[in-house]
Amino acid sequence: MPSLEEQIAAVEEEIRSTQYNKATQLHVGRLRAKLAVLRLEREKRARSKGGGGLGYAVRKSGHATVGLVGYPSVGKSTLLNAITGADSEIGAYDFTTVSIIPGMMRFEGASIQILDMPGLVPGAAKGRGRGREVLSVVRSIDLILFLIDREHTDFEGLVTELENSGIRINGRPPRIVVTPADRGGLTVSSTVKLTHLGDGIAAQIAREFGLHNGGIVFREDATADQLIDVLAGNRVYLPAILAVNKADLLSRSEADALRARMRPFVPVFISARARQGMPELTAAIGRALAFLRIYVKPPGREPDRDEPVILRRGNRIEDLLRRLPTELGVQFKSAQVWGKSARFPGQTVGRDHLLEDEDVVTIVVQRGVRPGAT
Repeated sequence: MPSLEEQIAAVEEEIRSTQYNKATQLHVGRLRAKLAVLRLEREKRARSKGGGGLGYAVRKSGHATVGLVGYPSVGKSTLLNAITGADSEIGAYDFTTVSIIPGMMRFEGASIQILDMPGLVPGAAKGRGRGREVLSVVRSIDLILFLIDREHTDFEGLVTELENSGIRINGRPPRIVVTPADRGGLTVSSTVKLTHLGDGIAAQIAREFGLHNGGIVFREDATADQLIDVLAGNRVYLPAILAVNKADLLSRSEADALRARMRPFVPVFISARARQGMPELTAAIGRALAFLRIYVKPPGREPDRDEPVILRRGNRIEDLLRRLPTELGVQFKSAQVWGKSARFPGQTVGRDHLLEDEDVVTIVVQRGVRPGAT
């Protein structure tokens, strides 16, 4: 019987050799589902052999964590030192970085942890060159900073390694709801027209994952790959930006060619060694992390604009309360909000109110409610 790696290779080859069209889309969909199931089994076996402990031990700190992802010797350690002052060993040879080196940078009041990680090599998702360990760290960060240079321009290869390990770049989870059941067969329904998953493709893909009973509801016109991601259940969705290092060695035509090739990414051109482009890169990191600066205003006083509470886009009053003294969360009655998120100045809102950057918030508490009281 073929080994697991041989089975994976055979399915990958069949996918590559099959021309995708209307007549073959069901077959290709099933092949992609089968490949995802085999890769999940490979990950399970790898965890079992490693005692369940793949990955480096990284203590996250600050308001967000950014991981430097690139091939060996593209200047990740030099960049870390340039933007954080961390002491990361630098050398002009592959695999200088043999562990995760953290550093901290500041951006408009936010503390951002930057992780210098070992370079990825082709086959990293299969475990080559400590690939699985590095990728396990990538899955836990808040933003990917891809780094390439004029000698290492295979940006697509980096993305492929991350995709093969279940990391989705600049995407979001598909709006697909899967509800397994013990009996009753499998039903597939949708609230929109499905243009990619007709002719029973969705049901066939589900059966490859062993889902024979239950329901699948599509709330968007999803593809086979999106359905596979939901069924696999181990996907993470991360924002990413791209920087081109050693840009001082590039001609204008080389820079233009890289800029055109990297679309839809808009690369930031830098030279970490010469400290060029650092303000632009820092600003790009800050924009991508989408911080919110929330100013807390005690009743009857002015807000403290020197020390904002740092949150992230999509955060609500509930998230703000977690960053404030515990008693405010326990005694919370309502909040008053001034700023972009308020319909009018001083609007009274509840815990689920969605905040915007530079909102001013006053927490209104219920008197007589004590922390720990039931």
